[in-house]
Amino acid sequence: MRDNIRIVLVGDVGKSTLVTALIKEVFVVNVQDVVPEVTIPPEVTPENVTTHIIDTPSRGDEQDALETELRKANVVCIVYAVDERESFRRTHEHWLPFLRRQGLSLPVILVGNKVDMRDEDAGPATVLEDEVVPIMNEYREIEICVECSAKALLNVSELFYFAQKAVLHPTRPLYDARDHVMKPECASALTRIFRLCDADGDGVLNDAELNAFQRSCFNTPLQQRELEGVKELVQASRPDGITAGGLNVDGYLYLHLLFIQRGRVETTWMVLRRFGYGDDLSLRDDFLRPECDVPPDCCVELSPGGYAFLTEIFKRYDADRDSALCAAELDNIFSLSPGVPWKHGRFPESTVTNAAGCVTLEGWLAQWSMSTLLDHRLTLEYLAYFGFPGDTRDGICMVARHAGAGGLRRRRKGKQQRSVFLCYVVGAAGAGKSSLIRAFAKKPFASEYTPTARTTATVNSVDVKGAEKYLVMQEFG
Repeated sequence: MRDNIRIVLVGDVGKSTLVTALIKEVFVVNVQDVVPEVTIPPEVTPENVTTHIIDTPSRGDEQDALETELRKANVVCIVYAVDERESFRRTHEHWLPFLRRQGLSLPVILVGNKVDMRDEDAGPATVLEDEVVPIMNEYREIEICVECSAKALLNVSELFYFAQKAVLHPTRPLYDARDHVMKPECASALTRIFRLCDADGDGVLNDAELNAFQRSCFNTPLQQRELEGVKELVQASRPDGITAGGLNVDGYLYLHLLFIQRGRVETTWMVLRRFGYGDDLSLRDDFLRPECDVPPDCCVELSPGGYAFLTEIFKRYDADRDSALCAAELDNIFSLSPGVPWKHGRFPESTVTNAAGCVTLEGWLAQWSMSTLLDHRLTLEYLAYFGFPGDTRDGICMVARHAGAGGLRRRRKGKQQRSVFLCYVVGAAGAGKSSLIRAFAKKPFASEYTPTARTTATVNSVDVKGAEKYLVMQEFG
């Protein structure tokens, strides 16, 4: 999440007065035309971010300076006076179209200042709330409209809080305000998170799974009374969201829809960011591909934690409990990700399968052992897709490439003994390299000769002095 926010104020009236009222906490009658940039340190802001507030000139002859500030902005506040219809008219006839012409994709806050001047009878010169709603419906970049008063110090600090919130916890990517529904990208991300949290794979978050989810995202458990309250809330409006005493995916999505509609969008964003999603609702690159430098004298293998996690994934998605993953079960696993990462590696032929061609647990772990040795970044990426708890780098470890005295010294320093080895299979065309590799993976002999077109690898476990190791045999096209 970002640690700096630039709030740019535009409009015809009241900008400098609002900034001054925020800083001095008192209304100042005569203020300068443009207040210099104000920087608010993170420790005094609710969102704990450094906030820069930029006032801008209203004169048209300084448009270049205005456009420069807008290009650096994270959020724009358009200020108008609720007792001046002309300034309100300029909001939707000039300022909103002007921002669109700049090609800026920024959240916008409408700021109705001088609310203390509104007539109690709301005469024709007063801008009313119901006049703002059609504009918000037309311009979806508008996050919220805040009415305030610099003179009465009403909602001044709240205005800038909402501006921060529009950047850190934007509503637009999550919610369609016109149709009052969750956007498909948001629903898809939350559905994936639901599946990751459904530890037993039964399509329902029971109390234990809800509590684990709560601790993971918010670092605090739910009391039983609170758990029941959550389910009762869903039951009241979406009875089909509760199944077998737990929250199904429809109920889970409805709960987040309530958070968003009730202005608690930061709750949904905390969940999304905990599971690696960025502001565009795609998984962040730093989450999928964390920095991981491998010393030249080391190679990478799965750690004990990595093996344990992948074993748990195998058991969770083995729906028929036959100790093997069929094509449908594999598709279910890889639906959490962009797909099978070994499409060109003859998977599942590249590893151990049963007589029906389904991947056994031995074959599943062997395949990931090979993948980690050949391309550890791919393994890190898929550990993230599968929901590895904590830092995915804990799922792998460095081991010394070579045995001998150097390897012993490294092991004493904490690096584990090597358990995955790579063997290149070379020879003349037709010599039987592919047949040898197939036999190693316990695949039937193919009598018809087919030249190897691309580099392929096969893996199987071997017993070395009573210890299980993995041997990867690689043939080149």
